[in-house]
Amino acid sequence: MQLIRSFDQDNAALVGFGIRVMLLSKQSEEGPLARRLAGLGGMLEHSQEMYEALEAVIEDPAGYGLFVLDCDDFGGIEAGRKAVTMMGELAQRLPVILISKECQEQSFPQGRGAATMLRAPLSSVSLRVGFEHALRDRLSVRLI
Repeated sequence: MQLIRSFDQDNAALVGFGIRVMLLSKQSEEGPLARRLAGLGGMLEHSQEMYEALEAVIEDPAGYGLFVLDCDDFGGIEAGRKAVTMMGELAQRLPVILISKECQEQSFPQGRGAATMLRAPLSSVSLRVGFEHALRDRLSVRLI
């Protein structure tokens, strides 16, 4: 016997409900990455300039819950790692997701200071898994 149950994604729990997300990408604010992040519940702020985005998260460290960087728009994965380094101690508290075609293997580190690395082009599933992993501390607090 087979039982098929459809999953209504429109009414599914939003993973990042109320999380303020800084998206650094050359894509437009209506681009696929921005739409997917907003679909996960993130309150999206978008920047197309690296230093502008870094200044925003450094100036308001408690205001952001996630920093997402589309590395291919800014020189590749090394540029993304450099951006995380420039964040200094903030990178220990603010979850970071780096997205790049150069990423050979997706990385979901256990340490708080290391960025989650996702391979581009992103699927909806890989973005959701990366999003949940980056916000794992917040999610466990919500579940308790």
